[in-house]
Amino acid sequence: MATVMEFTSPADEFPLGTVFENLPEVTIRMERLLPQEDLIIPYFWVRGAAAEDIEAAFEAHAGLATIELIDSVNEEYLMRAEWVPEYFGILSALAETNVSVLSGVGTKDGWDFEVRGENREAISEFRTECQTNGIPIEITAVHRLLPIQGDDYELTDTQREALVLAYEQGYFDSPREASLEDIAAEIGITQQSLSSRLRRGHRRLIGGTLINQ
Repeated sequence: MATVMEFTSPADEFPLGTVFENLPEVTIRMERLLPQEDLIIPYFWVRGAAAEDIEAAFEAHAGLATIELIDSVNEEYLMRAEWVPEYFGILSALAETNVSVLSGVGTKDGWDFEVRGENREAISEFRTECQTNGIPIEITAVHRLLPIQGDDYELTDTQREALVLAYEQGYFDSPREASLEDIAAEIGITQQSLSSRLRRGHRRLIGGTLINQ
């Protein structure tokens, strides 16, 4: 059965994270990853800096073959990069093990990922690849991806926990009665991890209710 893993990684350990050295206010959001025979091609959205500054920051990386601006929407830029497989990092580990990126968000404080393998063995293989090649990742959750049943709307256990706790603590009230910091501390995760769980949970709730009616 398909298995989902959530993990975090230091900002500079992910190839795209080199941009934070010169542009610390930038946020990167992975769109998709296309492994090919001689290249790994990530598409990602970047906000917080001008397009030319973003391209210049990435071009300094030794593992990058090319980078291209694809589109821009409301000062957020869709970029396409070509990474050489010889530069081993999280991108290479994902491509080698055929593990898909469900979401990946990076800031100067670190990366927060949710990835999916066809089964638990694929996730285990990805973890082994990271360990073997010295890629530091901190696993925050591992769970099965279940089909939509009843009122679950394909939410993971961790997403459901985060959404319910945020609701009960008054995070969605106006004015808010609880902050991300409060809720993250109660669950025992970082604010960035909590923010990602809430965002992914919202996406699945909308997809299972408003979109799939």
